Amino acid sequence: MDRSNARYQRLGYLALNVSDLERSARFYEDIVGLQRSETRGNSVFFRCSDRHHDIVLHKAPTPGLKRIGWQMEAATQVQTLEQHFHGLGIPTQRVSNREAVDLATDGGFRMREPTTGVLMEFYSHMDTASEVFHPGHTKIERLGHVVLASADMAETEKFFAENMNFKVSDRIENGVVHMRCFPNPLHHSFGIGAGQAAQLHHVNFMVTDMDDIGRANTRMKSHKVPIVYGPGKHPQSESVFFYFLDPDGLTLEYSYGMEEFPEQDPRAPRLFPMKVESVDHWGGLPEPDFAKVGAIETAET
Repeated sequence: MDRSNARYQRLGYLALNVSDLERSARFYEDIVGLQRSETRGNSVFFRCSDRHHDIVLHKAPTPGLKRIGWQMEAATQVQTLEQHFHGLGIPTQRVSNREAVDLATDGGFRMREPTTGVLMEFYSHMDTASEVFHPGHTKIERLGHVVLASADMAETEKFFAENMNFKVSDRIENGVVHMRCFPNPLHHSFGIGAGQAAQLHHVNFMVTDMDDIGRANTRMKSHKVPIVYGPGKHPQSESVFFYFLDPDGLTLEYSYGMEEFPEQDPRAPRLFPMKVESVDHWGGLPEPDFAKVGAIETAET
């Protein structure tokens, strides 16, 4: 496969594992501001867009990341990418018709990324919700990005670049690489941070107004939700950020603003030195619990 043929619409959805389903469901609805779509057994679907879902919470003993879904431009893209993984000797599994109905997608396939072990799903269509999404206390625009920690950041970057056609936007030396799922224009839909082991680092929701960041700061304090970083401003994407923890300690982020890239003739990636000012224009430092919880599920349950 010519990897230039791999074309994505967006980061499709994230499936997260939580220890207490109803407690987390209330948090993601009341505190984060997502809209509950439906409940199916031990899973609750949420959306922050007009699609069927953007987040799925699953009850599981260990909190963390269950699955990443990527929405591609066409079904032919899904088929070609699946054939490419077969050529690499990477096992794939088709999404069953029954689960595709539950997920409101056209099916697609799943595979495990070999350097982190994360399960990824590729599909080309998700049904729209029966009702338009109306933001509540926070004007969430979209599910923005997901960042993983990797024990071998270079190998993870190499796999995504060479086999999935992700493009590097910027790097912080020995710290993090920001990647976009081509040709999606957002500075990053995916990131890889350095870590001692593979795990979920954080999940991002993009908001439409700077005031959403300020109101979130007040809301989290009033509900005694741990704030673990920010408000601050990332020099790479020029996003204003605000990080907090869900009830299991998973790190979530609101961000406002982000650089966008043209499909043709984008600027070259930049390399930032490893220092505080490369992470936050305002010189802030994260709290100790920042990005500490987030096991990657190694087997579907």
